Amino acid sequence: MKALSIAATGMNAQQLNLEVIANNIANINTTGYKRARAEFSDLIYQTERASGVPNRANQAIVPEGAMVGLGVQTAAVRNLHIQGSLISTGNDLDMAIVGRGWFQVETPDGQTAYTRSGAFNTNAQGELVTIDGYTVVPGITIPQGTSEITVSTSGEVLARVGNNSVPQTVGQLTIANFVNEAGLEPQGDNLFKETAASGNPVVGVPTDPGYGQIKQKYLEASNVDPVKEITDLISAQRAYEMNSKIIQAADEMASTVSKNLR
Repeated sequence: MKALSIAATGMNAQQLNLEVIANNIANINTTGYKRARAEFSDLIYQTERASGVPNRANQAIVPEGAMVGLGVQTAAVRNLHIQGSLISTGNDLDMAIVGRGWFQVETPDGQTAYTRSGAFNTNAQGELVTIDGYTVVPGITIPQGTSEITVSTSGEVLARVGNNSVPQTVGQLTIANFVNEAGLEPQGDNLFKETAASGNPVVGVPTDPGYGQIKQKYLEASNVDPVKEITDLISAQRAYEMNSKIIQAADEMASTVSKNLR
């Protein structure tokens, strides 16, 4: 009985859907997190009667056939790169991107990763780094004795050293854009990696056409909507229950047939 395997694919799909929703809710307070959504597609169809062919030799054409679907499969888990709300922190090294763009960081293996989390700090050498110690690209070093740091909306970093009244430019932040942001591969630690699907990064200066701007002393919050997630959770739970009911009904029908054959 095909209904058993069809309903089983539905239960597997809703289990994955539930896992995606759970991960969204778990990261509701993760800086720069982008909520994910499970996408599904129907499986191959089994043809019981083909359409568009004669019903018999030299007879009329069948106007519509009978095709039975064999269930559902996972097509993708898509990250929705929608702007999150801004949270004021008052920290000079906290930065948020308003609009399109990604901060670039260098991982320990020498590769470049991308993040929307601008919770930066400095290491022992004064280099601008992430909270995990990854160096921000391009490299920016804050001079020793800096009393004030200012980051413009265009990403220019200025530092006022000691008692100097005039700040000096110590670096220029750049951000990267991608043709297909949904194709970026999440790596954990708020990092994403480019793939063949995302295309190569297009690096530019904040506030340039097509790029967002930098907001100093702010962080971008997760774009997870608790109400939306709870609604999706209830929907996934009900869909799982309905698929389990189909399995139960199919089992009872098979049991009835088995009893009648005895």
